[in-house]
Amino acid sequence: MGRIALITGIETGIGRASALAFAEAGYDVGGTWLTSEEAAEQVAEAVRGYGSRAALRRLDLSTPTAGAIAIEGLSDELSGVNVLVNNAAIGHSASFIDTELTDWMHVLDVNLTGQFCCAQAAVRRMLALSCPGVIVNVTSVQEYYPMIGSAAYGAAKGGLGQLTRVMAAELGSRGIRVNAVAPGEINTAMNGREGVPGAEVLRPAMPLGRAGSANEVAAAIVWLASDAASYMTGATVIVDGGATLMGPHLAAG
Repeated sequence: MGRIALITGIETGIGRASALAFAEAGYDVGGTWLTSEEAAEQVAEAVRGYGSRAALRRLDLSTPTAGAIAIEGLSDELSGVNVLVNNAAIGHSASFIDTELTDWMHVLDVNLTGQFCCAQAAVRRMLALSCPGVIVNVTSVQEYYPMIGSAAYGAAKGGLGQLTRVMAAELGSRGIRVNAVAPGEINTAMNGREGVPGAEVLRPAMPLGRAGSANEVAAAIVWLASDAASYMTGATVIVDGGATLMGPHLAAG
């Protein structure tokens, strides 16, 4: 079995950048998409351009159990899984008191419960194949820092961070490492800036003075999946240009 990375949400942003970065590193890539099959197919063609195999499945995590079906299908098509990147997510902004229960449940279904189902399916497949594996969960700086107007989103990302640590504690002895990447303000479709270089969005109050790019987050994800990070598990790598050093009022993501 070759090296196989499964990534949720590869149409745009961090998912797309991660798919290309894993392909460049010699991985076959399985990816999920939600709204644009055309965009996902373009990513798959780019992956194949590196000489890697690519497979796609549509996945709507508002039905969280669909995640397990998608991961199992991609694993079957590519004959295994070494890495899962839990990237797919939705944003939500509303004050705590104005957050509707339906919105709360939708955000948690997609950003937390769906991630749990995807990870559980990947881990079960890794154990069945008796291969070492890596899970990388994409959380947010809101794993640590509260943001006004982000009750549901922040709760989901905080929960995913804690799930990362519980999984790491349980699975390390079975040869599976679990870590997270917590992006800050990144130029992606969720922020309305897909494809914009980080240097074009200036943030003078931040130590690095700018927003980040999806490629910079993808680099951290691929590194966590590599042997260079072989002694890391249960950790969250913050990729935010130093924003959280300056206080939660600068955190985003």
